[in-house]
Amino acid sequence: MYSLRYLPYGHVYIDPDDDCDKVVDALIQSNYSEEFCLARDFDEDFICSLMEAGFLVMSTYFESGDDEELYILLPKLHLIRSVMFFQDLHIKKSILKFLPKYELRVDVDFDIILSKCIKTHGSDWLTPPLVKVLQGLRHRRDIRPRLISFGVYREGELKAGEFGVTMGRVYTSYSGYYEEANAGTVQMILMAQWLEKTGFDFLDFGMPLDYKTSLGTKDINPRCFVELFRSARF
Repeated sequence: MYSLRYLPYGHVYIDPDDDCDKVVDALIQSNYSEEFCLARDFDEDFICSLMEAGFLVMSTYFESGDDEELYILLPKLHLIRSVMFFQDLHIKKSILKFLPKYELRVDVDFDIILSKCIKTHGSDWLTPPLVKVLQGLRHRRDIRPRLISFGVYREGELKAGEFGVTMGRVYTSYSGYYEEANAGTVQMILMAQWLEKTGFDFLDFGMPLDYKTSLGTKDINPRCFVELFRSARF
């Protein structure tokens, strides 16, 4: 088994020199009971490697003794992953009437959507150094992970949106927001329909939540997720 480095309080530390696929395999084989690993390096290529391995890359900060903020990465491999297989998409009758009122725009207003997500949810995990990396990756064309946004517009005005990462035929949702009732649900439905039509295998919703389950998502374990992810990422 690949040799994992455990920190004193039990979390696995990942270094840029590590083979991230082998780290994932070792986490699964060892029945790692934490969802988060830790890393210090905000290098773009390292974060790409984490994304390619199936981690959802988050971040956080601590206040040091000198009143300075210490930022760290939190690569997350969910113990339960919420996945949308498009044939299972469930649209409630109550939402059908709202779908024609909105227009889905793909990969438009990425920076605006990202900033609205931060404004809505705060910067607890979308820390400034991680946001800087995401913005940098957004403009690179020499990498496999692609930063992408989805927005829904009513009468030309942005009403809800989200951003995430595509890897091959997988889209991983990172964060979203909405500004009026039902707009967020419409955005997720129209996005799922677009992903299916465009040839994606499934939608990775990350952490299970009730609103995702109501759309028809399935909760799967890490081993099953990694198998699905690797079959579709290239």
